Amino acid sequence: MKKIVMSIVALGATTALMAAVNAQACTGCHGADWAKTSMGNKNVAEMSKADIAAALKGYKDGSYGGAKKGLMVGQVSKYSDEELDAFSQTIGK
Repeated sequence: MKKIVMSIVALGATTALMAAVNAQACTGCHGADWAKTSMGNKNVAEMSKADIAAALKGYKDGSYGGAKKGLMVGQVSKYSDEELDAFSQTIGK
């Protein structure tokens, strides 16, 4: 029973953190499990939380990215750095 309660609490906290960032927009390219690598996408599931945060903020400020940079700038520019940090804590290793 304790594991069930802790799972519910963790799910609630994760959902609250992700609420600010529209994860549905991400999963179209990166997959529901963040591991989709088709079309040159990174396997986000294999990235650390810190690397994800740095990449998202780098896309936002223009200091990170390659061929998909233009697409990603449009996805992250509407979020604050704090929202991107919180979101990065919900995915990756």
